[in-house]
Amino acid sequence: MTATRLRLGMITPSSNTVLEPMTARLLAQVPQITAHAARIRVTEISLAAGSVGQFDTAPMAEAAALLAEARVGSVCWNGTSAGWLGPDRDRTLCAAITAQTGVPATSAVLATLDALAALPGRKLGLVTPYVAEVQDRVRANFAAEGFPIAADRRLDITENFAFAEVSEPRIERMIREVAVEGAEAVVVLCTNLRGAALAERLEAELGITLFDSVSVALWGAIRAADGDTAAVKGWGRLFEI
Repeated sequence: MTATRLRLGMITPSSNTVLEPMTARLLAQVPQITAHAARIRVTEISLAAGSVGQFDTAPMAEAAALLAEARVGSVCWNGTSAGWLGPDRDRTLCAAITAQTGVPATSAVLATLDALAALPGRKLGLVTPYVAEVQDRVRANFAAEGFPIAADRRLDITENFAFAEVSEPRIERMIREVAVEGAEAVVVLCTNLRGAALAERLEAELGITLFDSVSVALWGAIRAADGDTAAVKGWGRLFEI
């Protein structure tokens, strides 16, 4: 890796069709940073044993080892499973990846917590595609980390592929609804939802800060690799933190 080029490794859910093209859009004006993906099998989001088992460490560690061969500056688990399984799950995973590969590691959820910590005291809104029992776990885990949810909306979908079929206008309505209820920072928690492109406009109009998971994962990956997050412009306040 040269001083002028930064490669980022992204561990990507297999049925996700949003995060790779959206990340490419985020980096379109930043030619010195590129993102490179390795996939693990993820098709359903629920609390069933089969769904939880999708996020075992072994396949992620294998994906991270392959990404390390591309001499990436960091590896990011670009999924939000720790939202309902608990952030310590990702802390353990990232420590294992770094121990195995020597590459700094982060995740969409850990990066979200870092971003929220940089903006303390704001009432938090949550927007997800998940079902109630998953949403309840997310709310409890964020509260345990010091970020209680003041308002939330969900779509009650379990099929991961279907998340990408949710339109931007529907996501925008959910963001507006939690903002009306007093949310000052809004987390769109899912890397297979199209929330990133809404940030600049809705932040200006509603006076909120929008933390879309695709954007936050990229932000966290750049930070983990000691890159310059401010190089990403026009995608909201996150990249100014």
